[in-house]
Amino acid sequence: MPPRPPSDDAPTYKGWTRPGPVPPGGIEPEADETLDGLCGRWRIFQKARGHRFSVDDLLTAWYGTVWCPRPERIADLGSGIGSVGLVAAWRCPGAVVHTVEAQAQSAALARKSVRYNGVGDRYVIHEGDLRDPDVLAGETPFDLVLGTPPYWPEGSRVAAAHPQAVPARLEVRGTIADYAQAAARILAPGGLFACVFPNDQRDRALAALREAGLLCLHRREVVFKEGEPYGIDLLAAARRQDLPADFETRADCPEVEPPLLIRRADGRVDPAIARVRLAVGFPPGL
Repeated sequence: MPPRPPSDDAPTYKGWTRPGPVPPGGIEPEADETLDGLCGRWRIFQKARGHRFSVDDLLTAWYGTVWCPRPERIADLGSGIGSVGLVAAWRCPGAVVHTVEAQAQSAALARKSVRYNGVGDRYVIHEGDLRDPDVLAGETPFDLVLGTPPYWPEGSRVAAAHPQAVPARLEVRGTIADYAQAAARILAPGGLFACVFPNDQRDRALAALREAGLLCLHRREVVFKEGEPYGIDLLAAARRQDLPADFETRADCPEVEPPLLIRRADGRVDPAIARVRLAVGFPPGL
């Protein structure tokens, strides 16, 4: 996870100062919560021992807003504590964001973060199951849909100790296929669905997109540490019906970008990640 931005009274990094608006704040964490830096000057409430945001969340929001840089309407499916939706809202200050989350305690934390960061006039949290076709059915379609689905079936990995974190890791309420189907339902014509999934399950993710009537337009692998096989894929897809007919004959993902390396074999942070860090409001050298 990128480090927390320095506090407001900390010296800047080589003249760099955190971009973006100063949040109004005025809300304190409960005894079992922490208030942590998320992007720019914005912060996020998290359970101290529950589900906490990860670099996967930051990268998903960044990647989606790279390929859909001027959305007017953004949706985040299975939004958890709000990390992906909030980063997207920070990156796209003119966009209205709607999120869907089934866990009441995660949605409550997200609401606190929305109030703390002063974005309540354009950020709507829906409590519900993303697999329910009625969720967001009455809303205007979305230019950008984001999703960070759980990676593994129940029973295939050890469950998290805190119950709030279990659905973020294991497929308790839906799979990558469910996320893709939900995204296809609510995308506006020409809209983009951006998600993340482990690189060792790439075929499964691409199959889920195909079955939902989506075509992967861009894919970028993220390598956490040089020489280690496990990483994640960032995927950006659109509805096939919105694309030219000749896209039908192309490969599953027409554009595969160079891998993004986070740490070199000796443990040093790779310079390639500096652009991403700057794009989500972190200094490049800390």
